[in-house]
Amino acid sequence: MPATTAPTANAGVPASIRIDVWLWAARFFRTRTLARQAVEHGKVELGGQRPKASRAVRVGDCLRIARGEEVFVVEVAALTDSRGPAPVAQALYREDDASLKARDEARLARRDAQAGYRAPEHRPDKRARRLIRALGDIDLS
Repeated sequence: MPATTAPTANAGVPASIRIDVWLWAARFFRTRTLARQAVEHGKVELGGQRPKASRAVRVGDCLRIARGEEVFVVEVAALTDSRGPAPVAQALYREDDASLKARDEARLARRDAQAGYRAPEHRPDKRARRLIRALGDIDLS
């Protein structure tokens, strides 16, 4: 007679899950393919090392995720393999306070850098085009 195992209290919750699936479920990436590519190209670190996309992630693991110009340092708080609404996805991780502060400062710095630039209201007229062309000729001489 085969031995049976007693059901656990967390029967529906897995003990570990693939890192690309978790990144997709936590809404860091729009698709699993993008999550897998980010892991393969070194945009995600698990414990300071570059994992493979099939690497299992567990509750308590620390991840560093670079997405565009933003860098997230998060701790895995819960596991799921299904993508849900944003409030549920945000409950899957806890972001480090230093990471949150650094992202806010970087966002403010980008905004301040763009504050001095004003796009022209219309196309340059004939006189302005001649001046622009003349300025370009200065570099050639």
